[in-house]
Amino acid sequence: MTSTRGRVAALLGAVAVVAGTTLATPALAAAAEPAGVGGGISRQAPCPDAPEFTCGTLTVPLDHSGATPGSLDLAVAVAGNTDAPKGDLLFLTGGPGQPGVPLMKRIASKLEPVLKDYRLVMYDQRGTGGGALQCPGLQEDMGSSDLAAPREQSIADCAAALGPNARFYGSADTVADIDLLRQALGDRRLTLDGVSYGTFVAERYALAHPAHVARLVLDSVVPQQGYDPLDLAALPASARVLTAACRATGCTTDPAADLAAVVRQYGNGAQILDALTSYEFTDPNYGGVAEALHEAAAGQPAKLQNFIDTVHQGDAAPANLLSQGLHAATVCADGRFPWGTTDTPVAGRAAALERTRQRLTAEQTWPYDAATATGLGSLLVCLDWPREQVPPTPSAHRKLPDVPVLLLGGDRDLSTPNEWLYQQAASAHDPQIVIVPGAAHSVQTRAANPVGRQAVYDFLLKQG
Repeated sequence: MTSTRGRVAALLGAVAVVAGTTLATPALAAAAEPAGVGGGISRQAPCPDAPEFTCGTLTVPLDHSGATPGSLDLAVAVAGNTDAPKGDLLFLTGGPGQPGVPLMKRIASKLEPVLKDYRLVMYDQRGTGGGALQCPGLQEDMGSSDLAAPREQSIADCAAALGPNARFYGSADTVADIDLLRQALGDRRLTLDGVSYGTFVAERYALAHPAHVARLVLDSVVPQQGYDPLDLAALPASARVLTAACRATGCTTDPAADLAAVVRQYGNGAQILDALTSYEFTDPNYGGVAEALHEAAAGQPAKLQNFIDTVHQGDAAPANLLSQGLHAATVCADGRFPWGTTDTPVAGRAAALERTRQRLTAEQTWPYDAATATGLGSLLVCLDWPREQVPPTPSAHRKLPDVPVLLLGGDRDLSTPNEWLYQQAASAHDPQIVIVPGAAHSVQTRAANPVGRQAVYDFLLKQG
């Protein structure tokens, strides 16, 4: 859902902070305790690339209902300060599709000011890392993007390779895994701090297990209702973001008007949005974009096309670092599309999508067009995905538990635009909102401006 939408590589993590616990001894299962589903963390040893951390394995059922046999082994990494006064800090990676354990040292460096009070824990979500779902064609087509349009054959091959077990890789399964991890760690409550897709998982965990949540940090927010596969927040947000970036860099053009003209002239809106939501991680000022759009609007598209091609070439990613198979399985299990859910018969989906395209107004999609909204990879990958039963969605009107909530956003973020942040804030009881100037996606791990990280430190270390 990069977000789940936007840019999968951007979805760097959801942080879940475990608090309200008493940890007099290591919360990991003792070495003598037999490994079992939800029964502890087995095979503990120093992490190969980070021996200051302990790595182990959490075994979870493939099907949490128990109807289908099988289990999955999820890698876990834990820091050594077992007496941390505020308990465990569990960092959940995003995408969906990223592993967690390989990022342990990087995340520890970003969260260092709170790690005397929290013990850092990370794990690989089901279908990621060493157990990544493998879909080579989809991986080649999409790399680290979820807006790039994949080939129909790649989608079909992926669905065939995953088979009926694809239905066990939705966010509801991840939420259930997290609660087994909580139990294995011996914790009573979790403070969830999510980044991008991780915010969605954190919100869904809080809704499913409100008694086990102490506080929430939501960074680059996907609302609890799920991402919009038509991206009707990101489309108009492009005008706001590009205009702000233009002002910051002193450009003299109108990038929003130029973008609208380019989309009308070349019909390449989906490719432009895909490139922009990737490029924001390289340069939140979108340097050179305004000039390329201005030239293309004047009939000289070479610079813009080179920008799109260059960004796409840089999107390559192997499945063990970002599984597009897992991403497809999760998005299609979670998503609510113009045709309904993935439980809708495949035969009628294309017609429903076309009816939606015809109903979309210029006001909804400007500076893009309706074809942009209905031509994004995060939607198209599920258009012909095999029909499967999907989990129920929590009521759109349910509020999060009455716990402290911090919501972070960057004012240059197109992957998870601030409009989503404010939508989610309405479901919190007393939200604290921090918008970081000049920052794009993933404020805690990527923003040059330290305001967002400091807000997280203050929030997590606050008493009460």
